[in-house]
Amino acid sequence: MLENFRWQDLLDIFIVAFLLYRVLLLMVDTRAMQLVKGIIVIGATAAASKYFDLKALSWLLERALGAIFIAIPIVFQPELRRMLEELGRGRIWKRRQAIEHAEQMADDVTRAITYLQGQRLGAILVFQRETGLADVWRSAVRLNAEITQELIVSIFWPNNPLHDGAAIIDRSLIVAAACYLPLTSNTDLSRWYGTRHRAALGVTEVSDAISLVVSEERGEVALATNGHLSRGLKEDQVRRLVYHYFMAKEGPKGLWDQLREEIKSMWREEGHDGI
Repeated sequence: MLENFRWQDLLDIFIVAFLLYRVLLLMVDTRAMQLVKGIIVIGATAAASKYFDLKALSWLLERALGAIFIAIPIVFQPELRRMLEELGRGRIWKRRQAIEHAEQMADDVTRAITYLQGQRLGAILVFQRETGLADVWRSAVRLNAEITQELIVSIFWPNNPLHDGAAIIDRSLIVAAACYLPLTSNTDLSRWYGTRHRAALGVTEVSDAISLVVSEERGEVALATNGHLSRGLKEDQVRRLVYHYFMAKEGPKGLWDQLREEIKSMWREEGHDGI
């Protein structure tokens, strides 16, 4: 048997196994994954019934498996269509969970910032990168909570005990709130910028963090990074920036370069004020 085994057969097995693995990744956390688990249970039961020569049960399970495979394209049409779309976009080669998680968190952060902006509620969100900010949040209120739109809005809602300060985000968690940041040492900063913008700039001068500031007075969103401030960010710019941040956190270190390029492109875009 091994004499007829070719290297092409090994390659064939590897490709099929890899494709099956990627397809299963696409089905994680979907209804289709529950179906796969059910089929595995029925298949294992059918194999056991054949082994123990349970003819009636074996016949019933074989018919059930046949009916399930016929019903799959009908019942799970939306999931199959989405899987084929992702395959066409090349997403099968990427980490689907990381992409969807980053998209979800980016949407939550963007919606929260947009809402705060519309209500003229001041806020500072600090996104920790490679430099730890333990010295900043050690004396703050520890949360270690999932990132959601509702939580971010509630943190900065007036009269909330946590609203006076910054919230620090690291990976997929809001690490702490009510954080007091170091103020910028830039003496040339316009006097029109209040404590919130000075704090957002200050933390980027002592670390590689990036900060998003919602202005209470002007109702605009600003980005602070490396001691540089860019004002007037639009909703899609905030979403792109935050998405790149979460993808860089979830992926290899090379994705930090994409985040840096995204920040540089914002500085170059028309209508931004740089300081």
